[in-house]
Amino acid sequence: MKVTLSVIKADVGGWVGHCSMHPDLIAAGDSALAKAKKAGLIIDYHVTRCGDDLQFIMTHTNGTDNREIHELAWNTFKTCTGIAKKLKLHGAGQDLLADAFSGNVKGQGPGVAEMDIDEREAEPVVIFMADKTASGAWNLPLYHIFSDPFNTIGLVISSNMHKGFLFEVHDVKESKKIIFKCPEETYDMLVFIGAPSRYTVKAVYSRETGEIAASSSTQKLSLIAGRYVGKDDPVCIVRAQGIFPAVGEVLEPFARPHIVEGWMRGSHNGPLMPVAVKESNPTRFDGPPRVIAAGFQLAEGRLVGPVDMFDDPAFNNARQAALNMADMLRRHGPFEPHRLPLEEMEYTTMPQVMQKLRRRFEKI
Repeated sequence: MKVTLSVIKADVGGWVGHCSMHPDLIAAGDSALAKAKKAGLIIDYHVTRCGDDLQFIMTHTNGTDNREIHELAWNTFKTCTGIAKKLKLHGAGQDLLADAFSGNVKGQGPGVAEMDIDEREAEPVVIFMADKTASGAWNLPLYHIFSDPFNTIGLVISSNMHKGFLFEVHDVKESKKIIFKCPEETYDMLVFIGAPSRYTVKAVYSRETGEIAASSSTQKLSLIAGRYVGKDDPVCIVRAQGIFPAVGEVLEPFARPHIVEGWMRGSHNGPLMPVAVKESNPTRFDGPPRVIAAGFQLAEGRLVGPVDMFDDPAFNNARQAALNMADMLRRHGPFEPHRLPLEEMEYTTMPQVMQKLRRRFEKI
């Protein structure tokens, strides 16, 4: 069965501050998507949140970039924004950068990851959702999942994965893309995806069959708005088992926390900490950045799940490691490498400060 899996998210109001999601917003989202399911627009759905971001996971048969599906998400986010304003929640509607829907939520603020798939006999998918970080946060995990044999032993011993994978990488500043063939072009690819603030892995495909294996959101809010309006808080869909890495291989990169940009005011580097949904309430310095994972089996478009994949003591050491990394970075305060480098601060107050003081700089 041909199914489209769409994950669309937006920050429509934080409770309290930027740390969590008021239950009324989740209830409103659930109500709207339930009506859409009853009307036949979508097959199934799941509403959840990561930190202060509202997440819509939907299955349907309308294909990617479908106007009706995107308009459903947009209108529901607008309804939730109205509730957020009545509750005086923080940053109500901050991810909705346009006044009206224009046919697609891409470029209007919300983050989007979608894929069209032919359901296999067994179709497990893991949906990653992050808060207080940027779209490039998936670069390192996706590299490990689909190109690192020390993480994914299937690349070595599974005949249907041995050919490797294709990586679609986007230059988000120049709006260009390139396809890398891995493993033979791995080193070339790392030159680019090692700079995740500009180059992001948009999708991954099996070289065995050409089927899509992963899809991520690459929207950068600051580039869309031309100013700082909050971090991108990306989402990512990964298919598992069979011709794709096993579920355990998909999750394994997050057992080794890595540093991502975001955290307080979107202007700091911090560790991406894997947590259960109930623990995705970034409070310490509005962080550290969090990632949750919802696991589903697809059955004729029905979302069987979710399983809260990081609600597992096996990730306790990863959480502790992330906290230790957070302690070390916080000691730096406004100094790099905790604060982002100047070229990544162009959408904060930094340009105004530089403009104010520029006449006071003298030649040496």
